[in-house]
Amino acid sequence: MKIILTGYEGHMGREVRACVERAAGCEIVLGVDPMIPESGEICKKTFGECAGEADVIIDFSHHSLTGDLLVFAESRNLPVVLATTGQTEEEKARIREAAGKIPVFLAANYSLGVAVLTDLVRKAAALYPDGEIEIVEQHHDRKLDAPSGTALSLFNAVKDVRPGATANCGRFGQGKRTPDEVGIHAIRMGNIVGVHEVMIGTQNERITLKHEAFSRGVFAEGSLKAAAFIIGKPAGMYDMKDLLAEG
Repeated sequence: MKIILTGYEGHMGREVRACVERAAGCEIVLGVDPMIPESGEICKKTFGECAGEADVIIDFSHHSLTGDLLVFAESRNLPVVLATTGQTEEEKARIREAAGKIPVFLAANYSLGVAVLTDLVRKAAALYPDGEIEIVEQHHDRKLDAPSGTALSLFNAVKDVRPGATANCGRFGQGKRTPDEVGIHAIRMGNIVGVHEVMIGTQNERITLKHEAFSRGVFAEGSLKAAAFIIGKPAGMYDMKDLLAEG
């Protein structure tokens, strides 16, 4: 598997490179990173400098590069694994447009464990239609968005089986909990990689489903699994649910 890696010099870029070194049959043939001082043999500053054969693009850069990335991927007919979050509505629309031409894998979290957690939350929410649900996520103190994209994905898993569910982010003030309410709470502290916990409770019992990432390497490993999955697929949008279904 020949990979073009965006965000090559960033923290997650380094994690992907370390995973590739341990993986058989994987090779990073080119990097793209606008943050480098000048283009080198392996890593370029812009997509316009990219040449050579590749099988897939893994993106761990910044959402502002989405447009240029997709133009390049379409021009080369390359599948893309978008592991960057925070896209604007305009960028999301551009991603959907690109998926009409090339395979695009998009997920809020590339941990296989989080994908399993999401599936379990969906099933549990369906089995307990009257259960009250709370989502708590924890991340390092440098994370900008709250709640996390993964917490919102977990809420969407609930909404899949409870269309009337409403998100209450950071509950405060006066007023009773509503029947359709799903509380979402964000903790920012120290160097927490990522913890997501979902509680489903009734008056008589409570189920707690939890995933904890110990290293950012887990997201790099997941992006490689997604890349291997999407190569050869027809144009369209894919996510971790599709990966689990095939595996």
